[in-house]
Amino acid sequence: MKRLRRALADEAGFTLLEVLLATLLMSVILAALATVTAQWLPNWGRGIARVQRAERLATGLDRIIADLSVAEQMTVNGDAKAPLFDGAELSVTFLRTALGPSARPGLDFIRLIEKADAQGLALVRERAPFQPMPADGQIRFADQVVLMRAPFRVSFAYAGQDGQWQPTWRGQPQLPARIRITVRDVASGQVLAASSAVIPHITAPAECARANNPVTCVAAGPQPQQPAKEERQP
Repeated sequence: MKRLRRALADEAGFTLLEVLLATLLMSVILAALATVTAQWLPNWGRGIARVQRAERLATGLDRIIADLSVAEQMTVNGDAKAPLFDGAELSVTFLRTALGPSARPGLDFIRLIEKADAQGLALVRERAPFQPMPADGQIRFADQVVLMRAPFRVSFAYAGQDGQWQPTWRGQPQLPARIRITVRDVASGQVLAASSAVIPHITAPAECARANNPVTCVAAGPQPQQPAKEERQP
């Protein structure tokens, strides 16, 4: 029994050499893992950032297209001749049906405009409740929502029934037939494939619905109503 106990005691535990070899092997494994992680994490972070930018771009474009497609052919007051639509290269103002779960029935002024803040240039959506006002009245916009930021930049162009694109659309008797949304990369200036175009659902004033020839009314603008002829009594 004593010999067996001495033999087991000699074989129990690790030698100093075995401990050193195990420590060295663990160090090599940890160094390899650290090297792989250091190369993988930055690429993973850049990939996640690109995905997030693409999602924000898609969400912003969806909001722009949804707003412009339902622009209303409405004037700011009963005396105005042209509908409210002020289109420029970096901004566009128009009317649309109020949107939102708590929105009251009616219309909203909507403005999509490029602004600068602490983080740089951004395309901002602003709104204000519609109420009749003078043609030169100032609209007090609120509820600013950022739709798009750098490295993306949005510009607009407008075309009538003739299909000719223009950088501005102001004082026209009807809404543009098409609105082009161009998205560029700020650094390279390259036009992105995400660029799109919008066809407003309403392109003619309400008076054309009562006209004898709606097609001619849309092409030439609403015509003043002719007084009804008096019937002769027998």
